[in-house]
Amino acid sequence: MKKFPEGNSIVYCEGAFNTPNGKTAHGLVRFTKRYNVQCVIDSKYSGKDSGLVLDGKENNIPVFSNLAEAKKYCKKTGKKATHFVIGLAPDGGRLSKEAKQDVKKAIKLGLNVDCGLHDFLSEDKKLVELAKKHKVKIRDIRKPSSRDRLHFFTGNIEKVKSLKVALLGTDSAVGKRTTAWILVNSLLEKGLKAELIGTGQTAWLQGAKYSLVMDSLVNDFVSGEIEHAIYSAWKDSKPDVIVIEGQGSLMNPAYPGGFEILAAGRPDVVVLQHAPARKDYDGFPGYPIHTLLKQVEVVKMLSGKPVVAITINHEELKNSEITTVAEKIEKEVGIPAYDVLLNGGGTLAETVLKYKTNGNK
Repeated sequence: MKKFPEGNSIVYCEGAFNTPNGKTAHGLVRFTKRYNVQCVIDSKYSGKDSGLVLDGKENNIPVFSNLAEAKKYCKKTGKKATHFVIGLAPDGGRLSKEAKQDVKKAIKLGLNVDCGLHDFLSEDKKLVELAKKHKVKIRDIRKPSSRDRLHFFTGNIEKVKSLKVALLGTDSAVGKRTTAWILVNSLLEKGLKAELIGTGQTAWLQGAKYSLVMDSLVNDFVSGEIEHAIYSAWKDSKPDVIVIEGQGSLMNPAYPGGFEILAAGRPDVVVLQHAPARKDYDGFPGYPIHTLLKQVEVVKMLSGKPVVAITINHEELKNSEITTVAEKIEKEVGIPAYDVLLNGGGTLAETVLKYKTNGNK
């Protein structure tokens, strides 16, 4: 495993920062072990602090309108940029022609390019030749391993004695990964050993030690790869708690992730991330999100395990409304609700740990 951080990164998110299609960039400016994030590119928010834009809290990671400005800033601060990381997460995982032109500019400026989309830049002959000329690397995070290196389900999951927590969601791009990291870090602060199982490209970019990219795998191996990542974390680290990042949602028409996580990951408990102000599934107007009560019922029916907490994505909510919304959720579904992005994950960690038994060692 490479030593972290690998270098200083510029995060490219033109036209998408502070939108669901910028969720990879959001994850990187909030937390990453893999890079020292220096700045973000999005002309819409040029001159602003990315933390203030995203969470109302300064993080000293500025936003610039273009690559030239970003590179100049890195040079001025004495922290030379080494990586150009694609922070976009568009539907379908495709890069626009304009974005590919910016990738070319980055390569010409001597930056390594890391991309987590379905557009495999390493298969673009012109980009590969350009990267070779400028002595930089292109990494396609979503490019799957050859099938002879993939794992089939074995049953080793039954040997795992850690408390397994699945962080699922009622929709895609709802904040599952962010909440999962907050939970892991809160457990670590309490003196426990905890590991995150990353299941998407952003978790890998953030430095998740045990990870896979579910949506780029051949279906036959999804369950096996989930099991392998969890079992590897148990075998190597013997953590007290393993938190599994969810993907999509159980009933999102385009991203019905979660079934394999429940079946192969066999979590002991589930935390369900929810955006109360959303009416339709992400990116699909006219497809109403199933009620929270229905989604809780489906999780219980499929897994036989309890949903122990609802974590709130407060998009489109005023801060003054959040407590009332949480209380309403608790009354409706009988499960405690928390906004961990606003208030931290300490209480969520305490809730989860109530389900740690003598068998979880």
